[in-house]
Amino acid sequence: MKKVLFDIAALIARIATGVIFLAHGWQKWQGGLGATTQGFREMGIPMPEMAAGFATVVETVGGVFLILGLLVRPVALLLLIDMIGAIAFVHGSHGVLSANNGWELPGALGALSLLFLALGGGRIGLDTIFTSVFRRRGERRAAEEELAAHAPSRGAAGTAAGTTAVGTAPAGRTGGPMTPADQDISADRPEVPRQPAGPDTTRSTRSGRLNDDDMREIDALVSDEPPQHHKPPNR
Repeated sequence: MKKVLFDIAALIARIATGVIFLAHGWQKWQGGLGATTQGFREMGIPMPEMAAGFATVVETVGGVFLILGLLVRPVALLLLIDMIGAIAFVHGSHGVLSANNGWELPGALGALSLLFLALGGGRIGLDTIFTSVFRRRGERRAAEEELAAHAPSRGAAGTAAGTTAVGTAPAGRTGGPMTPADQDISADRPEVPRQPAGPDTTRSTRSGRLNDDDMREIDALVSDEPPQHHKPPNR
């Protein structure tokens, strides 16, 4: 509720201040830069040409910007400088009241400019609209960059998952993904535990040749006789 009241009060103060600045700037603009420069020279303002151009542009354009709520803080800073110069070189020595050409009006306008510089012009204005648009663009850009950064890792995860789902080919195949029939065959095939190899078997397997015990077992199988196992001599 307090923010809403501040926004409404800031809007009213901005419009009123902007209209006053616009009226003074437009008066200088209609009179012409030469006439304004001559008036500033007669009032003893240093660098009258530059001062006249600065006051005319800042008061006219700054008044419009205050009404619209656009670039409120930079505009308020320029208007504050304009009013400080008016008080210092023209109105400060004539007292307070405007009837005596005192600093009453430039003092009030300078105080309002200082307030806008410190607190801003509220949320009812073009500044708020542009800020919201830029913030949304920045958030969208950040989301797109984050998505692009995570895209490779997601692709790698998907590839790994696909590889796990496809599985390995059963024995006898030369490679490639498993078909449904191969998966059924590999699922029905029992797993036979591998027997530990003895020293003789290991030796014969490594050498690629059969030892004497293997030959006797082969002869027994061929002749349908039980194999004869020779006991090693006692030591």
